Amino acid sequence: MLTAFARAFKTPDLRKKLLFTLAIIVLYRLGSHIPVPGIDYGNVQICVDQASKSNNSLFGLVNMFSGGALLQITIFALGIMPYITASIILQLLTVVIPRLEALKKEGQSGTAKITQYTRYLTVALAVLQGTGLVATARSGMLFQGCSVGNQIVPDQSIFTTVVMVVTMTAGTAAVMWLGELITDRGIGNGMSILMFISIAAGFPGALWAIKESGTLAKGWIEFGTVILIGFVMVALVVFVEQAQRRIPVQYAKRMIGRRSYGGTSTYIPLKVNQAGVIPVIFASSLLYIPALVAQFSSGTSTWKTWINDYLVKGDHPYYIITYFLLIVFFAFFYVAISFNPEEVADNMKKYGGFIPGIRAGRPTAEYLSYVLNRITWPGSLYLGLIALVPTMALAGFGGANQNFPFGGTSILIIVGVGLETVKQIESQLQQRNYEGFLR
Repeated sequence: MLTAFARAFKTPDLRKKLLFTLAIIVLYRLGSHIPVPGIDYGNVQICVDQASKSNNSLFGLVNMFSGGALLQITIFALGIMPYITASIILQLLTVVIPRLEALKKEGQSGTAKITQYTRYLTVALAVLQGTGLVATARSGMLFQGCSVGNQIVPDQSIFTTVVMVVTMTAGTAAVMWLGELITDRGIGNGMSILMFISIAAGFPGALWAIKESGTLAKGWIEFGTVILIGFVMVALVVFVEQAQRRIPVQYAKRMIGRRSYGGTSTYIPLKVNQAGVIPVIFASSLLYIPALVAQFSSGTSTWKTWINDYLVKGDHPYYIITYFLLIVFFAFFYVAISFNPEEVADNMKKYGGFIPGIRAGRPTAEYLSYVLNRITWPGSLYLGLIALVPTMALAGFGGANQNFPFGGTSILIIVGVGLETVKQIESQLQQRNYEGFLR
């Protein structure tokens, strides 16, 4: 990987792309530290320090995706989360709404239309989430138990509230624009790069907090153990993310005029983790709903006490079992809507392709569905273990929870984005250094 980056910096046009990407990253991190107008920044810092010590933040997942900007209430507080949510919603609606499905089949023009709809939905979600964040900050419930939690927004007039919501929405639009700039003029997928940077930005502080809270050799033993387990987790994720089942496909030879077409052999790569990190995000988001409802409800009812006791603490057996089952369910659900065996079988039949030993058409679709279900089981169990093992193994180091730096969501995203970016760099290097035409 380091060799690929070194070679890329020696290539002039790739060096420009890398430097442009780094400049956008610096701009993004700068915006994550500029507070929203109307916020008392001193009181926010007091509450953030108290929240980090208690390690009981309800908004931990969204704060992780914003690189810590959410709880700081900055102009990029919402980060990339509205765009991720909008993309997932549009992807799910593509299966349900025939118009979106037809657009997806139109090729580049249809994809551009869906991208435009994603932008509109991102802005709408940013307005909704920004309003919710401002209302939570005004009521003092953003930092429960903070001594100055009610004084985060000193001026609670309607004008100040509107300015704060508009600023956060504009910040989300700017983040979306920066991501598209990286995609067009930089290296890799822009939104994935910004997500990678947001998560990685919290690593140094979280690791140092583990060292500070450690008791063995002034915390260095805990620190080294966490680093070692982190490397093991990364190696495991890289191994599984690269694993795939290759289904051979043979194309029959056809004569059109005097030319022969086809007669080639290829394969359909089915990844073991076909769903990626989406099931973990779905499961985490769904488990936040009961805790969110319980937080905003008044009184001390039985159901609220039960949720706070069993579904808020990340190390409770009920939470762990529910989280694991949700990940397995969403893995199968997302694979079912993202990969259509019947469509793949029809396309193969249309172009004269077939799987050796399997008839074209319906038998091919049934075979693909059978193989997909077989490899989704280990993939879903792997996702569940990756999401839960760090929480249980590192529970003694700094109060690890589901948002621990080496937790499932952060590891999967960072490794996935890193592998994809390195592959793109290597492919572009191969295009620019290919000597076959010169010989």
